[in-house]
Amino acid sequence: MASGTLLAALGVTLLGNAGLVTGGLVGAAFLLRHWTGFGFGPLFVALNLPFYVLAWRKKGAAFTLKTFTAVGVLSLLTEMMPRWLHLDGVEPVYAAVAGGVLAGVGLLILFRHNASLGGVNILVLWLQERFGWPAGWVQLGLDACILLTAFFVVGPTRATISLLGAATLNVTLALNHRPGRYMAV
Repeated sequence: MASGTLLAALGVTLLGNAGLVTGGLVGAAFLLRHWTGFGFGPLFVALNLPFYVLAWRKKGAAFTLKTFTAVGVLSLLTEMMPRWLHLDGVEPVYAAVAGGVLAGVGLLILFRHNASLGGVNILVLWLQERFGWPAGWVQLGLDACILLTAFFVVGPTRATISLLGAATLNVTLALNHRPGRYMAV
């Protein structure tokens, strides 16, 4: 879980430093950060609070506690990352692809260890288990809705590049997160 959260935090940091947005509650926290000036970490934690009820009811206590921990650690890491890693002049297309892959692999690790980064991750995992809908493809659709808002916040160029990052993240999940593959206990 530590590896998954660290990879996701690196991906989120790359995206954020390039002025990009992503989908899910991470993307919503990025958008709110632009509008309010509050830090990403506290916004991400606050946005996740209502989703813990769904997690508890549909995924159980262990999943919810692991997810709560992963959300807290990701929030802390993304707030601390600028002190540990200085990224000046990150090229946005590279940040979109590399950040999407890093965050996608991080999520994949968390999913396989019965955890997530909260929010729509909880929803898409439940939909996959309940109806067999592929988590990556469902999340891509939800992310597209969130990313449409980015056109008005970060502008069309950064929003379009952000779509590339979200697609990279979700294709990574769609190709690798399937029922019956390796699951840790």
